[in-house]
Amino acid sequence: MQIDILTLFPQMFTGPMESSIMKKAQDNHAFRYQTIDFREYADNKHQKVDDYPYGGGAGMVLMPQPIFSAVDAIDKNESRPPRIILMCPQGERYSQAKAEELAKEEHLIFICGHYEGYDERIREQLVTDEISIGDFVLTGGELAAMTVIDSVVRLLPDALGNAASAQEDSFSTGLLEHPHYTRPAEFRGLEVPEVLRSGHHEKIAQWRRMQSLMRTKQRRPDLLENMLLSKEEQQWLE
Repeated sequence: MQIDILTLFPQMFTGPMESSIMKKAQDNHAFRYQTIDFREYADNKHQKVDDYPYGGGAGMVLMPQPIFSAVDAIDKNESRPPRIILMCPQGERYSQAKAEELAKEEHLIFICGHYEGYDERIREQLVTDEISIGDFVLTGGELAAMTVIDSVVRLLPDALGNAASAQEDSFSTGLLEHPHYTRPAEFRGLEVPEVLRSGHHEKIAQWRRMQSLMRTKQRRPDLLENMLLSKEEQQWLE
């Protein structure tokens, strides 16, 4: 996968993109990325990328020209156009399902905004997706883009050491993940559940499913509203 990031602050991506799983995924050729300072594409003398909004109002608005020109300059595969993602509080609420959808693409372009907002023509004519990571406001789109990129990259082949890890994550199954335990079996009077030490794989799988359902009902009951449950699972919850 190729990931291009349009940002006014490329240096913000150095640490997150060159550490941990992200670094390993690049080493394993799961993806490659580049940051693009779209200020460099401004066609005015002072490389200005924002201006006052028509009609008045507070704040500054990102101009269309630098962003359109930066996207035009990116090398694209004409047979499979890239997904161009606008990080925006007005966008679709991000989810694991969206991460899995984006992980199937070959090329993603992220646009990280600042100031009061974007010229509407960017939204109307350029982007394919608008994404919000939650109902709150950030200083810019960089941290939001990092969040989306991290969640997508970890789903790519060879990104994680164990492919099953991504499949069993919270939200990948539609449920919150079951509790985890490791050694020692007893710590400060607290013991690991006996079933996890039994070696009985079928019982362990059943226990984990039950715990996922119970935890989801307690903490995120909204996730169960449209989920089809077996009679046995319904009984567990009751």
